Amino acid sequence: MRIRAARWTDKDLVAALIADALLSSPLAAWLVPDPQQRHQVLTDVVGIWVEHAMFFGDIHLTDDLTAATVGFHRYRPIPPPANYRIRLTDAAGSHADRFDLLDSLLSLKQPTEPHYHLAFLAVRPDAQKAGYGTALLTYHRSRLDSIGLPSWAAVPAEGEHLFARYGYTPRPPITLPNGPTLRPVRRNAHSSSSGLPINTSRPVDNRWQGFHA
Repeated sequence: MRIRAARWTDKDLVAALIADALLSSPLAAWLVPDPQQRHQVLTDVVGIWVEHAMFFGDIHLTDDLTAATVGFHRYRPIPPPANYRIRLTDAAGSHADRFDLLDSLLSLKQPTEPHYHLAFLAVRPDAQKAGYGTALLTYHRSRLDSIGLPSWAAVPAEGEHLFARYGYTPRPPITLPNGPTLRPVRRNAHSSSSGLPINTSRPVDNRWQGFHA
């Protein structure tokens, strides 16, 4: 499968893809308890961060628009999205406080050194077990090794072992109040000549890893 950099015209599609992948997760239910509002709120909030990644990071997706990664280049502190408070309130409504709390807890765990923040890894729910996650993580690892940059993500607890196959090590967990546990993971910088070997015989097609910047 081909993997390419996203274009500006892809941003709404990428946001919807991530919302679809996240929809049935415990984190989504915690962020937006109302199932009737959940998909729209997730799409709109994720869309803010997808747009932000166009300026302060990168987005890569498979050419058939089935899977995507969204990340941020944290060589130095980056600003929040433009008019973020107003936009978050408009997008999340009464659920904005939960997104704020998640953002604060993630910020406390993020590295302060230069690193790449893998904010989202999403595969369309009807495309599971087809190798999309494996392809994206392998491509992501190759790009990191070419620049020798460490990487950080916060993943659902059940996804920790998948990232371990790509050289990520666990950090202390984040447990949301009356909600699920997220596991921050970190991968140290490696040169392209010393990348860690992985077992690619089993596809990594978890629907979603991580949340936002």
